[in-house]
Amino acid sequence: MAIDLPGPALGLLELESLARGPVVADAVVKRARVRIAIAEAVSPGKYLLVFSGEVGEVEESFKAGVEAAGPRLLDRLLLPHLAEGVVQALDGRLGVVGREDSVGLVELHTVSATLRAADAALKKAKVHLTAFHLAKGIGGKGWFSLAGEQHDVEAALEGAAAAVEPTLLVATELIQRPHAELRGRVV
Repeated sequence: MAIDLPGPALGLLELESLARGPVVADAVVKRARVRIAIAEAVSPGKYLLVFSGEVGEVEESFKAGVEAAGPRLLDRLLLPHLAEGVVQALDGRLGVVGREDSVGLVELHTVSATLRAADAALKKAKVHLTAFHLAKGIGGKGWFSLAGEQHDVEAALEGAAAAVEPTLLVATELIQRPHAELRGRVV
């Protein structure tokens, strides 16, 4: 499923109420010109709303969404200048692992931490995302893999870890030039 992300900003609201989610989504799109990228139930029984657009528009819609969510809001994230690689990953466009690439893997406890870490990793070094998973079927966690030259992957992993609270980071791992059997199947 392709997701159209028209602008450089991204808002995320995660709610504990599945019923409240569509109400919040309605408030978000009524406040300013934004486009909903994700609006769905995710593991474990939460509602995830991700929207994008121009910075000012997303900021206005974000405020409206936070107000509409009220006490049902579990987590939120506003990224005014999202890395293009994250936009591509949300749209299902991911890179492949090259023969000489190293691979980094990052696992986090929340969707917002995953987006923040991926954004930081891509801004820190010349790497590309090769996998990107948010919440569904993984207990609300998020994880991603990225590839590039080893020194870039190491820098990106450091950037990802530094961008989030230590309690939100499950793990970072590095595979130096993965075996051909793993490329395209495991990483």
